Amino acid sequence: MSQNNPLFEPIHGISLYDYSAANAKLANGVAVDAICSALGVEAPVWEDASQGWAQRMQEDPTYTVIAEMGTLFGQADQHPKLGSLQSAGGAGNTENLQRLATDRYFYEELNGARTAAYEAGLDGAQWIQDNYGLSLGDFQQVAMQWMELQKQESPEETLEYVNHMDAKRQEYGRMFAAENGGNIADDVDF
Repeated sequence: MSQNNPLFEPIHGISLYDYSAANAKLANGVAVDAICSALGVEAPVWEDASQGWAQRMQEDPTYTVIAEMGTLFGQADQHPKLGSLQSAGGAGNTENLQRLATDRYFYEELNGARTAAYEAGLDGAQWIQDNYGLSLGDFQQVAMQWMELQKQESPEETLEYVNHMDAKRQEYGRMFAAENGGNIADDVDF
């Protein structure tokens, strides 16, 4: 991130890294008061800074702030103050989270399963939470990491992963249809 870009100046002492990591933690169910405590700010200061960062992203015609936020969101667990914060419910399934972060095929499988669940009229994020112990925040944080790595892949590698994800989407789609007595629109005639 550019040190000379005024869009990256902290707001009320809250850097873009703080803001990004905090949002990743919020998505994982960490309470706002725990985040504020770790950052050493009161809730109104956090709220004002949060609104300020959202405003900066809206006003940035180059989308540089949004791109950097995405990168930093994926690095939330490395944040010096927020990295170790967990929701009151715990850290989820650490084994599956580790596998999601290190096994691209497993990540693409769950990506396909989540999409198939949505297509079947289910809450895909909740299905992954129920079956693998991974919150939507966990999943999105790992997704940001894979997106960064994907920038370095050849088109052939990317296509291989996309094809794997689509095959898993179809496989899980058949499974959800069988479990639910058919697909959601099977009884609709056009």
